[in-house]
Amino acid sequence: MRKCFVLILFLGWAIMSTATAAPFAIIIHGGAGTITREKLTEEKAREIRATLAKAVNAGYRVLEQGGKAEDAVTAAIVVMENAPLFNAGKGAVFTADGRHELDASLMRGQDLQAGAVAAVRHTRNPILAAKAVMLHSPHVMLAGDGADQFAREQGLEQVENHWFDTPYRKAQWQRARQTASQSLSEELLDDNNPHKDDKFGTVGAVALDQYGHLAAGTSTGGMTNKHYGRVGDSPIIGAGTYADDRSCAVSATGHGEFFIRYTVAHDICARVRYRKESLKQAARQVILQELKTVGGDGGIIALDRQGKPVAVFNTAGMYRGWRTSNQAQPVTGIYEAGDER
Repeated sequence: MRKCFVLILFLGWAIMSTATAAPFAIIIHGGAGTITREKLTEEKAREIRATLAKAVNAGYRVLEQGGKAEDAVTAAIVVMENAPLFNAGKGAVFTADGRHELDASLMRGQDLQAGAVAAVRHTRNPILAAKAVMLHSPHVMLAGDGADQFAREQGLEQVENHWFDTPYRKAQWQRARQTASQSLSEELLDDNNPHKDDKFGTVGAVALDQYGHLAAGTSTGGMTNKHYGRVGDSPIIGAGTYADDRSCAVSATGHGEFFIRYTVAHDICARVRYRKESLKQAARQVILQELKTVGGDGGIIALDRQGKPVAVFNTAGMYRGWRTSNQAQPVTGIYEAGDER
């Protein structure tokens, strides 16, 4: 009798746990642009997909274990910052003076807290510096030497600037110097096709945790051969990153000047909150209509309050991956144009 009673209690607990299990999800991107099979070898494509899956799973494990959305976002982005495949962290593009200046931001939707850094040169993982600003500073954005100093005081790993170098980026910069051009990253193109820089390599992640909270983060090396301490949209809250539990969370990649002027990330969330548009509808309107008509190339990843992943872009492709609590494995994508999910 006692065994039967224990069994009934266990079954009741299991049923209640299943019924009340909250959904969680993560979606990431590694840049958008003219990504075609002609410009990307099969071997490189497999490497990219493997790294995207690794980043997705790093964030997913945090969520699965009951972690916070912002911790899942940073876990995923750190993987991509440490991979030389993307224009963020290791593998960032060179500035006009042959250095690296990196930007990142992080925002959580439960209380609209945010942190960002711009033009950091020595902090190994800029997304962790952005997180430290959000958690341990009264400010939203720190820049330049001050941002590196703050990161150092927070115990974040510091490196020599040349640590971010890669041979591919150096060659890319040298080509840009010869033509005196500034351009966004073309990274991951076949080395046998060194055409003009036509690829946006910013990385980002968006997550929904089991507590119903959203977070978004973005990290980038900016523009190849950029001058004058140029800063794009990635560290700007509302442009390249935005999260609000009342609507959605967004991370962007593309031509930063357009994303800043059109406050892309916030605009999408505002359409969801105030106009009651679906996330997919709002993202399509902003990326495929508003931006495209004025020449603003790029895309976004996003999650709504139910954890539905959306990826919309107006370029030939976007490196992306996602996993939700009802998926056994991450899904990754590269080439298909338009939107997903």
